[in-house]
Order: sequence, then C-alpha cells, then structure tokens
Amino acid sequence: MYTGTACFDLLLPGDSRSLKAKRSYVRPIVAALRNFEVAAAEVGSLELHGRTQIGVAVVSAEAAHVREVLDSCERLVAARPEVELLSVRRRLHGAEE
Repeated sequence: MYTGTACFDLLLPGDSRSLKAKRSYVRPIVAALRNFEVAAAEVGSLELHGRTQIGVAVVSAEAAHVREVLDSCERLVAARPEVELLSVRRRLHGAEE
C-alpha cells in the first residue's frame, strides 16, 4: 500500500478580500480535484483572504499510480487561470515505512 500527499500553496485574485469571496475560488478547485478520487480540502491559510493551501491525499496499491494521480492534480491546479500556484509539497509513503 502506498499513500501520497500534495499541498498546493495558492495566491488568489485581488478581489478575494472576504472569506466568502475566497470560498468562491477554493470550492470549485476542491470539487475538481475530487474528480480524481482523492481526498481534497483547504488545509492552510484559512484566515488569510488572498492565499490558501489545498491538500490532496491518495492511496493505491502501486507507487506509480499515486505519482500519476498527484501529477494530474498538480496539472489541474496549475492550469486554473484564476489562481497562481506558488509551490507544491509532495510526499510518498510506502509499505516499508
């Protein structure tokens, strides 16, 4: 069994000056990520209006599949024109740990 996680640090547009406006950007991204059958949620910068961190987790029998899914998630987030992807932190945990 292999588990993989990714944390996406995002810069939101200037009009996200309220938590309601922030949610209007975060919710569609999280919903789109869940189409890859991963667990996804806003996990950081919860009180900052112009930034957010979205976490993704995936479990699979093969490490290659975990990497493929995380790659797909990263491409999806990077392709969103309304946000800027500042950084990505990824981890892969294997059965030997």
